[in-house]
Amino acid sequence: SRNDLLLHFVFLSFLLLLTHIMNDDGSICIKANAQSCGECIQVSEICGWCTDETFLSEGESKSARCDDVSYLKKKNCNNIENPRGRTDVIQNKSVTIRNKDGNIKLKPEEITQIQPQKLKVTLRSGEPQTLDLKFKRAEDYPIDLYYLMDLSFSMKDDLENVKNLGTHLMREMREITSDFRIGFGSFVEKTVMPYISTTPARLINPCSNNENCTSPFSYKNVLKLTSNGEKFNDLVSKQQISGNLDSPEGGFDAIMQVAVCEEQIGWRNVTRLLVFSTDAGFHFAGDGKLGGIVLPNDGKCHLENDVYSMSHYYDYPSIAHLVQKLSDHNIQTIFAVTEEFQPVYQELKNLIPKSAVGTLSSNSSNVIKLIIDAYNSLSSEVILENSKLPEGVSISYKAFCKNGVQGTEDNGRKCTNISIGDEVSFKISIESQKCPSGGKPEVITVKPLGFNEEVSIELNFICDCECAKKGEPNSPKCHGGNGIFECGACKCNEGRIGRECECSKDEVRSDDLDANCRKPNSTDICSNNGECLCGTCECKKRENPAEVYSGKYCECDNFNCDRSGNLLCGGHGRCECRKCICDANYTGNACECSLDESTCLAKNGQLCNGRGKCECGICKCEDPKFQGPTCEVCPTCPGVCTEHKDCVQCRAFGDGEKKEMCQKECSYFNLIKVKERKDLPQPTDQSFPLTHCKEKDANDCWFYYTYAITKNSTKEVFVVEKLDCPSGPDIIPIVAGVVAGIVLIGLALLLIWKLLMIIHDRREFAKFEKEKMNAKWDTGENPIYKSAVTTVVNPKYEGK
Repeated sequence: SRNDLLLHFVFLSFLLLLTHIMNDDGSICIKANAQSCGECIQVSEICGWCTDETFLSEGESKSARCDDVSYLKKKNCNNIENPRGRTDVIQNKSVTIRNKDGNIKLKPEEITQIQPQKLKVTLRSGEPQTLDLKFKRAEDYPIDLYYLMDLSFSMKDDLENVKNLGTHLMREMREITSDFRIGFGSFVEKTVMPYISTTPARLINPCSNNENCTSPFSYKNVLKLTSNGEKFNDLVSKQQISGNLDSPEGGFDAIMQVAVCEEQIGWRNVTRLLVFSTDAGFHFAGDGKLGGIVLPNDGKCHLENDVYSMSHYYDYPSIAHLVQKLSDHNIQTIFAVTEEFQPVYQELKNLIPKSAVGTLSSNSSNVIKLIIDAYNSLSSEVILENSKLPEGVSISYKAFCKNGVQGTEDNGRKCTNISIGDEVSFKISIESQKCPSGGKPEVITVKPLGFNEEVSIELNFICDCECAKKGEPNSPKCHGGNGIFECGACKCNEGRIGRECECSKDEVRSDDLDANCRKPNSTDICSNNGECLCGTCECKKRENPAEVYSGKYCECDNFNCDRSGNLLCGGHGRCECRKCICDANYTGNACECSLDESTCLAKNGQLCNGRGKCECGICKCEDPKFQGPTCEVCPTCPGVCTEHKDCVQCRAFGDGEKKEMCQKECSYFNLIKVKERKDLPQPTDQSFPLTHCKEKDANDCWFYYTYAITKNSTKEVFVVEKLDCPSGPDIIPIVAGVVAGIVLIGLALLLIWKLLMIIHDRREFAKFEKEKMNAKWDTGENPIYKSAVTTVVNPKYEGK
């Protein structure tokens, strides 16, 4: 069916791809040009060496014995040397299961927290070896805590709270471990100017305001580590504050001495905690020059009568030096500092593995809680580190932590949130890329930071084949004894070359075979890039197969040409015999220069806007005022017309602000006068852009001109030779117009007033007429009025 044919095609394609990949891998072994079995097995873990004497055909190179194992089998090689690496566990003591309330108390050296403890790893180049480590926090593990305190004057109130620290801290730490010891030390500053005042009075009492202070000192070991908390309180209570001049303190000197003076401090091989308490910054390497101290800190113990005696002689230690010593002596540091300096010590903490920072209250009243919290934070994290690796050896980690959490790369070294009794594991992979010089065994260690236990790993390297041990020195098979016959081939003696060591370098002089391997007027054989094998240069092989030496004398290569943008020949050419052959439209030693000028064209069609040169496809602006990829941006320019106005005015009309300096400053363009504005050039008349300008002079006269930059970068200005000045005003029409306007306005106002009065009167009359029509008249007589006519009516005729 169609689906079956499709699957068959996919399967064949996969086989072809796999064959291609295998052929590429096999070529790694051949390209190495290995001349012995030992050289072959260093190339890659896939390479094997055929030891059959009759394996090579006539004329075939000896290096053909080195190939991928599968291909050697296909070529019917019966004996293949292909040694493999391995890992052997030498000491594998189980991790300790310990109970704090148990009857048996183990010594610190009897407690095991990491497993295994000793291994032997045999490495072959390119073949990684994997080993498993297990870590488990033991309960009731002993702790040594050394309290290092700043006794400068600003810490006066803090000292009062530390005086009872011993018994209180001892009581709290009993909840964590039954084996706890505490010690105390103090520091101030180097006893030289300008850190302290060296006047006799100040050396006795460095404090002012009648304060009773002790003489300044650099570092003093007050109390060796002890399990007696009362003794701690007693000695600390007798301490006095001292003083210094500058703000930073000499705490790094004190930390260095606490780390390296193990016997004087009393450190055991247990958990080591150093509490560093201060309210100020710190001096570090280089600051000693202020006091004339230039010798670097030697990192050695210099305690005499428990006082650091070389503070005036050695500079402060550097941070890196301090990190090394703290790590070497398995000391975990807790910085108890005031809130003001917490950011500074937080940055320092990031540089010091297995360290913590806590905020100290103004009078150190919270110091016990701070120590407990910091200890819990430090002990809940396991970070593995290894000692210095031999050349060519690399190591990688993978962590398997609680709750199924896994970490790789940098996170593969550590596990967090580990409680007492928790068990975590790590998978470590060790690989060697080459056999170290000498091939002698090397020992490296892997340990968890802050713990005294470590895993010792002995590294052994497979630098040669087993068959080499059975080699026949001065074998007759090697051209009469000129080599060792081993692993089926001749390994030539010094000075002999060839498949059967048939050529001698000592016998070849400049007048015979070696002369054919030297360039004329040169003393280098094969240009130091190859070997002269019987009169012919055989060029060296490179690790990268794409990089090759070539030429009759191996004088050429394809990888040593100039680069641009970190690309060979800028990515725009090919390297031939150490010279770049550039692609079309590119030039330069590294083909970095583009000949395409389209990127330099401004919007007006000119190269670089006529204000620069196009170099390698990039505009180089000649006028610093102009910027941008095409010199079109000018943040400070007033505009073309405004920019050239004064020069055009002074040259065309002998006027303007630059009249006095016209000849000196305004000769940069060609001036051409025309009679009328219509005679000015138009954009359609020119093959290059121009600008039409209209400007006004001090007399309010207008002048017109054009500004253009021709194709040959010549600046041309066409200007109308006559100024366009406004004519003077005509007084009579103006006066007549004003008078007429006043009269007309007056008449208009009178007419408006008359019209309004007529409208008002008509409204009043209409109102009167309306009221008259609506009036009701009384017909009675006026009682006051007496008519002059008297009318008499005869009663007898009434009603008739």
